Amino acid sequence: MTRFLLLTLGALALRPALSQAQTTPAPAWTDHTRALPDELRRLPVGLTLWHSPNPIYPEPNPAVPGGYVWKHSTSVRAEAGDLQIVSCGSYIWYSAAGWQANLHETPAEFAELFSCPGGKLKKGVTYTFAKNYRYAASAKQLYGGDALWFIIAKDAQGRLYKGYGLIETEAEPQVGK
Repeated sequence: MTRFLLLTLGALALRPALSQAQTTPAPAWTDHTRALPDELRRLPVGLTLWHSPNPIYPEPNPAVPGGYVWKHSTSVRAEAGDLQIVSCGSYIWYSAAGWQANLHETPAEFAELFSCPGGKLKKGVTYTFAKNYRYAASAKQLYGGDALWFIIAKDAQGRLYKGYGLIETEAEPQVGK
């Protein structure tokens, strides 16, 4: 009996750790009557974000025989004033499930990718992630979908602003290219 109680108490003591380890992340987009993922709703727009070219098509990757690359750049400009990066990332939509969390970059990663010292955006200055490429090792890995890139930044008073831009990623190489 004592052994049974010790085993039961041991199992109960481990239970919270096991349940925490098995939790799944919260869905990124819970209100399907709204277009934006939860993280972006209700923040005012204070940045302009765009992709070029858009849409993008896969093309053969000369560095990987049989591989493909989608080549585009992503640019951002602060409109609301000088801003400090809080977060950056993207959501992807490739199935009927809708927006799924994809990338999340730290302010330091943003600063490096967008050539933006210290993650400080000066009002009216454009910062560009020149080689924001996606890769596929083979034609079997080509799939289309949309990506919603976003940036959240704050002003000197701590007010948060967002910027976001949709990029259409096509699955088939562009005809005539």
